[in-house]
Amino acid sequence: MEELPVPHNIKISNITCDSFKISWEMDSKSKDRITHYFIDLNKKENKNSNKFKHKDVPTKLVAKAVPLPMTVRGHWFLSPRTEYTVAVQTASKQVDGDYVVSEWSEIIEFCTADYSKVHLTQLLEKAEVIAGRMLKFSVFYRNQHKEYFDYIREHHGNAMQPSVKDDSGSHGSPISGKLEGIFFSCSTEFNTGKPPQDSPYGRYRFEIAAEKLFNPNTNLYFGDFYCMYTAYHYVILVIAPVGSPGDEFCKQRLPQLNSKDNKFLTCTEEDGMLVYHHAQDVILEVIYTDPVDLSLGTVAEITGHQLMSLSTANAKKDPSCKTCNISVGR
Repeated sequence: MEELPVPHNIKISNITCDSFKISWEMDSKSKDRITHYFIDLNKKENKNSNKFKHKDVPTKLVAKAVPLPMTVRGHWFLSPRTEYTVAVQTASKQVDGDYVVSEWSEIIEFCTADYSKVHLTQLLEKAEVIAGRMLKFSVFYRNQHKEYFDYIREHHGNAMQPSVKDDSGSHGSPISGKLEGIFFSCSTEFNTGKPPQDSPYGRYRFEIAAEKLFNPNTNLYFGDFYCMYTAYHYVILVIAPVGSPGDEFCKQRLPQLNSKDNKFLTCTEEDGMLVYHHAQDVILEVIYTDPVDLSLGTVAEITGHQLMSLSTANAKKDPSCKTCNISVGR
């Protein structure tokens, strides 16, 4: 009996955060005997696993031979923004139920995509459930060490510069490692209505009137929803001046919120004045996408403690939390 054709020239296309299409070429010889495809998928760190496989070792996925390209979705719990390797062999099911298989193809590498707007909207809807009531606030603030502000004055002409967002939060977030911005907080203490005196990020605080950053000339976007094995949750929002590079980046990738009416952060007008509210039951991390001059606000030392344990720098999301995870990757 002639050997089955070995797949070659494998092509991966239509990649999302939890699916992809795969196709390949085969010699026409013995092609009509193929009843199934065996597909072996591994995270890239396991890329050498295929070299130990023998033709009769069971593979990860047995799929009926369908016209190519075939869509792979739901067969594995694919994670977003993750590098994978894939190899294929053709198979022919015998009358006794066993399979005759070809040699393995070459190993191909590819990377799954970030969350799409559809996935982020699912996260947004989960975050809305626990956002809680809205509290009034009047300033955005940013805590850093004294050296940071000294450096800004000396090397950046007094203007805080956007920097690339770290990898904290959801692994599939399209803003991690890509969006440039400046992190601000706006949370207030329930009893005083003012920013808390403690901070995980440094003893010096820049405060700026809310209307300087968030106003009718800015757009508001939902960026992420996550926790770090804790009872409290974080929501990342992005404020971008209309038409700015940050605005264009977000418009393509993130759900836009109505600045006057949403569950997290609002800017409304009352008696000719802009009034601001933030959600009480989530910790908001606000990213502003343009430079901010220190002269627009004030820098002063806080009187509270520096609570390093609350820092979210490169923090990993709890993949088991039912409150802030959706059914595709982590």
